[in-house]
Amino acid sequence: MKTSDKYPIKPPLVADRLLKWILASHQYEIIQGDLHEEFNYQVKKVGERNARWLYWQQAMGFIRPRYLRRQRNLYSSSSYFSHNMIRNYFKIAFRNLIKQKGYSLINIGGLAMGMAVVMLIGLWIYDELSFDKYHQNYNRIAKVMQSASVNGEFGAGEHMPIPLRDVLVTEFQDDFDRVVMSSWTREHILAYGDRKFTKTGNYLGAEAPEMLTLKMMKGTRGGLREPASILLSESVAQALFGQTDPMGKIVKIDNKLNVKVTGVYEDLPYNTAFREMTFIAPWDLYVSSEPWIKSNANWANNSFQMLAQISPNSDFEVVSKKIKNLRLIHVPETASFKPEVFLHPMSRWHLYTGWDKTGKVEGRIQYVWLFGIIGIFVLLLACINFMNLSTARSEKRAKEVGIRKVVGSVRSQLVGQFLSESLLVVAFAFVLSLLLTLLMLPVFNKVADKNLGLPWSEPLFWFAGLGFSLLTGLISGSYPALYLSSFQPIKVLKGTFRIGRFATIPRKVLVVVQFTVSVTLIIGTIIVFRQIQHAKNRPVGYERNGLITIDMNTPELYGHYNTLRSKLKETGAVEEMSTSSAPATSLNSQNNGFEWEGKDPNFKEQFGTVAVTHDFGKTVGWQFVAGRDFSRSFATDSSGMVLNEKAANYMGLKDPVGKIVKWNGKPYQIVGIIKDMLMGSPFEPVYQTVFMLDYNWANVINIKLTPERSTSESLRKIESVFREFNPGSPFDYKFSDQQYALKFATEERIGRLASGFAILAIFMSCLGLFGLASFIAEQRTKEMGVRKVLGASVFNLWRLLSKDFVLLVIIAFIIATPTAYYFLDNWLSKYKYRTEISWWIFAVSGAGALLITLLTVSFQSIKAALINPVKSLRNE
Repeated sequence: MKTSDKYPIKPPLVADRLLKWILASHQYEIIQGDLHEEFNYQVKKVGERNARWLYWQQAMGFIRPRYLRRQRNLYSSSSYFSHNMIRNYFKIAFRNLIKQKGYSLINIGGLAMGMAVVMLIGLWIYDELSFDKYHQNYNRIAKVMQSASVNGEFGAGEHMPIPLRDVLVTEFQDDFDRVVMSSWTREHILAYGDRKFTKTGNYLGAEAPEMLTLKMMKGTRGGLREPASILLSESVAQALFGQTDPMGKIVKIDNKLNVKVTGVYEDLPYNTAFREMTFIAPWDLYVSSEPWIKSNANWANNSFQMLAQISPNSDFEVVSKKIKNLRLIHVPETASFKPEVFLHPMSRWHLYTGWDKTGKVEGRIQYVWLFGIIGIFVLLLACINFMNLSTARSEKRAKEVGIRKVVGSVRSQLVGQFLSESLLVVAFAFVLSLLLTLLMLPVFNKVADKNLGLPWSEPLFWFAGLGFSLLTGLISGSYPALYLSSFQPIKVLKGTFRIGRFATIPRKVLVVVQFTVSVTLIIGTIIVFRQIQHAKNRPVGYERNGLITIDMNTPELYGHYNTLRSKLKETGAVEEMSTSSAPATSLNSQNNGFEWEGKDPNFKEQFGTVAVTHDFGKTVGWQFVAGRDFSRSFATDSSGMVLNEKAANYMGLKDPVGKIVKWNGKPYQIVGIIKDMLMGSPFEPVYQTVFMLDYNWANVINIKLTPERSTSESLRKIESVFREFNPGSPFDYKFSDQQYALKFATEERIGRLASGFAILAIFMSCLGLFGLASFIAEQRTKEMGVRKVLGASVFNLWRLLSKDFVLLVIIAFIIATPTAYYFLDNWLSKYKYRTEISWWIFAVSGAGALLITLLTVSFQSIKAALINPVKSLRNE
């Protein structure tokens, strides 16, 4: 026997596949059979090699229109795309939703809630990413900043010296379009006639309105070029002038500067760094009105902000490299600090707000990622509910699938049917989610400190919303559609179809995912609030209760210290009064240039510096650990100094009282050591701080209220005294305990949002669990009846139905514990003063999740266990 007979030679496989791909299906088998017969004949006649060439020639000859034309098949799956079929899909889907009202309510409600949460998070993320984009020069504006290394620790700040601007303008004019100086945004008193208001604003260079592309309602952006001028926001102009035209009117700033209104600009939006800038006055006016600025306009005075707009063809990184050594060039004695000047682009102001001590960028971007991930998981929880409930009902729809397949439905049509149900559910959920979002937005805005709204008129919003709904429908409906359409009709219709033991595994995995997310969020919420409480319980080194501060904005408040103090104490409402360069809740000044005995020559010192009056310690409640307070009985205290404990340790002084410390060459004697006074962030170590007597360096008045009197009565008496000394200004004050509470705002906001999302996640998980438990209980009704007849108690039946769910939650807890620990430990690592992650947090979270699960499942379990077995078995 020949080898070719034993192993027949086959035609080219590639040619066969090509024919199958290009020929109409009704033509392919006939043509292929003829070609194979011809190939076998040619192999015997001309040999295998020539036969293959001939086969290829013959195959290519069939690439003609009459062989490619498909025959119309009225029963083919192409009708799946017909208008009538699609309408039929949705009609049947709607009927199924009406038939299963409870199932539909759980699915639509769960999806709507998940979509609403995602919508809120999406609006929040969009607002965060679009911060400052109101300004048309957004991509070309930057803050000029400087960094330095102090004892190996990186630090960066936006406090800049005035001479640097002149250097940038003259030596780098090709790189910059504009460079403007700026004061800090702070409160000032604006007065017109008898109308007086405290408003926040800035002194800015004349080119600032053009740089920031302010939208002028009246006047032009060049209004600041007049030396004594002011630009007002629309709301401030309305408050000062009502319906009167403000242009050309004279406004008084802080009872000392008369300025003419040269323009009114549109109120700046909430999502811009300049949102609190309700007026702008010229920088040159600020310099001319403050003698200390003129006398300290040198490289050593880093007290102001500087904004720059680079030229169109410039790049931030390239320009930063050009200017980085400017401080070193002009102040070479700072070489040991390795100072560098750089540009911080506006696009990074909001999300990349700072640097750690190693130089790594930090900021709110981590929260954008965090809430984005939470949004995805919340939506996933809602989709999991749909998947689980759809597949759990598979036995109920098995016969429907079997009959449809027998009468000619192909799998693609069944997939289309189930996907249409999913899309219909999502469509209803999307409409409901819009309503839920509208209802939740006011609360969300308050918690998140935002001013968000649904952009109804934006096509992008609707495009994103509909695309997002379609994606949700496909994600949530794909698994049920593929699973249900895979049933074999013969087994289903013969009654031999049973859900296999492994068929429930995907559902169990999805439940585990749900509760893993939920437990992780619960653990995260507890730790966030523990971190906040840990910082709140931290000793602050002074007494906040009953302490108020008043900004010294007007000249009338200067030069009357002793008289004002006496008048206030005479009212009986004030226990003590003092002035200082900074309030007790803020440290505004850091300096170097300190020398002391035993100091390492290579040590680069940095101290917080606060100027106070004799009565500051008694006003805020200093707690001394050594030495004494400033006293009028000691004339030498004018050159005295009080240190906090951190400063004494920082200097390495064992018995610091009486020691001499020089600052910029002037000797000061240490008279006392106080407990660390927490003036900065409550999450960071206390900063080494020195306090010195200086009645001229005063920015705030500190008042300690008499505790025996009511606060409202005390404030009325204090106001009457201030009216005598400062009649042309409103009486504005701040409670120190409220100012201190603001330091926790970001963390508390994150905590409230996380707790809200955790509650929603648990609710949606329980919603899906409730639906799943109800179907399982219904599925096992007859089994429960048999067990009851055989003597099973209600407790036994409850345990039987609940144990599977309890096991899933325990697995979820085991997965969530290390996951939560990893991420939360990383989050806490950015805080120097941090809470510990205790074991009981995980135990409480796990026990809570378990309890909620049992309560959710028990309703259906007990209900099934209490059914009369006569009713459940009467058909048997």
